[in-house]
Amino acid sequence: MVMHRLSHMTLVRLQAEHLDLTTRGRIEVAKRIGRAREMGDLKENGDYHAAKDDQGHMEGRIRQIEAILENHEIIEVVDDGKVALGCTVTVLYKGDSPDQAERYLIGHMEEQPDDPSVSVMSPTSPLGAALMGAKAGDAVTYEAPNGTLTVSVLGVTASL
Repeated sequence: MVMHRLSHMTLVRLQAEHLDLTTRGRIEVAKRIGRAREMGDLKENGDYHAAKDDQGHMEGRIRQIEAILENHEIIEVVDDGKVALGCTVTVLYKGDSPDQAERYLIGHMEEQPDDPSVSVMSPTSPLGAALMGAKAGDAVTYEAPNGTLTVSVLGVTASL
């Protein structure tokens, strides 16, 4: 089974989302299905089919959250200047100009950075794995689907 490593903030957000979906969400979709059934013939009832599709998506999300909540650990962020879980890293691809630097939060895909200009990167992705342990000033090379790429680490900050 996969261990999900989460920040405390993400754990609390997922618990709240799970509670909302399993209470208000299920009640709301059941009401929509009931109203659509009252309209008669279900074969060509677009409202009924849309509500059933929404119910399926919601139940899938509930199962996804439950799997994360059942097998997780809270990560402690260490601010030692090295790329690790919970840090934000600024990188620049070789050949790009400094204004094209990109920022990534290294963590679980459920993390939601406060800053919308920061993307989440899994530590198991090719670039994420190559960056782990790097410091500002390091150049990191990794294999991407389109070949070997090199990035320079411009900065590392603890963020969770």
